[in-house]
Amino acid sequence: MRKKTSSNIDRRALLTGVAAASVAAATATATSPGAPAASGAGARSIAVAQGGSYEKLTLKQDFINVAAIQSQLYSVDLRDKTATNLRNLQRVLRLIDLAQNSPEEWNGERRWGSKVDLICMHEFPIQGFQPWTRKELNQIAYELPGPESEAIGERAKRYGCYISFGCYAKEKDWPDHVINMSVLVGPDGKIVSKQWKARNILGLFGDGALIGTTVYDVLDRYVDMYGWDAVLPVARTDIGNIAITAVGAEPMLYTCLGLKGAEILVLSVTGGSNAESAIATARANRLYTVGVGNAVSPNNIGFPESSGTRDEGTVIVDPRGTVLAKTDNHHEDIITARIPIADFRKTRRVQELPMALMLPVFQQYQPTFQPNAFMDKLPATYQEAGELVRKRMSMKSGS
Repeated sequence: MRKKTSSNIDRRALLTGVAAASVAAATATATSPGAPAASGAGARSIAVAQGGSYEKLTLKQDFINVAAIQSQLYSVDLRDKTATNLRNLQRVLRLIDLAQNSPEEWNGERRWGSKVDLICMHEFPIQGFQPWTRKELNQIAYELPGPESEAIGERAKRYGCYISFGCYAKEKDWPDHVINMSVLVGPDGKIVSKQWKARNILGLFGDGALIGTTVYDVLDRYVDMYGWDAVLPVARTDIGNIAITAVGAEPMLYTCLGLKGAEILVLSVTGGSNAESAIATARANRLYTVGVGNAVSPNNIGFPESSGTRDEGTVIVDPRGTVLAKTDNHHEDIITARIPIADFRKTRRVQELPMALMLPVFQQYQPTFQPNAFMDKLPATYQEAGELVRKRMSMKSGS
């Protein structure tokens, strides 16, 4: 039996409301999950809205323009990894140019539209998605920073904007792990925030399961390293508080991000776009939501071209659930909307939750799948991951 760590105690303490918020620790861990966490109380603290107020930076402007890129999946081909990765990266850079109405073939001259302040892409716009083994994933996973993030960062610096994208990534402190990572780069061309996927959906892939590491898979060690605030991070920027998640169908997780001060929530699931979920999430949590998914992808090896395009396309939604922009179809497309971020801050009411009613239920509920599944062994394939899921289910049921 694995020894309990201090993080096990912290989880219980957090549920009972013992841990207090610490602004300094929260700000550090929310945007820098690669940095060591504070020890003691700081490692347990979480920046949560109090009395409707939450941590934020001063806005540099009253309005921001947001774009969402609904792009095709072109998976990297391991038989020609370098060339196909470069091809996919160049496609993404061209789409960024198009989102800014300034393609290279126009010599950088904007012909119409306004500058975009935030560009959002889906979970795997460059690498694509295949049932790769762990060995194969480690071949295509990115270093952060690395050539791909720096190329996107160059575009962010050129246009003075923020750009979010997802990828498989490697971290030096997590050898052999491949992390499902959401990345936000800023106008200086550097990475502002690296946000791990919180968890994978289990039981969705038949006999298999995903092998990209999420926070839930290594929760105790993650908290020991980065602190509790980094478990559900929010990037506090001068255009608003931004949270990015590739977790689908998880409304309570979205609520927690809203309570932590997220003002713009990017739902970025590849393989299942997010329009209906984005609309419901925006309305329930009173925040701006971008649901960005992939386009019809006839060139993605091993999948039907319509995979993941059944949920009404890509949308940008306001806090009332009103759709501000929406793709007309499932082909490759870019939508934009203008967000009055300063007025939103003045009038926002953070969602009220009757915790006295709900907390006793959460305290007693025990999920079938406990955290830390990847602490003892890393599954090498989707099939091994599926066997691990079934084994954990059997242990829970006592069979």
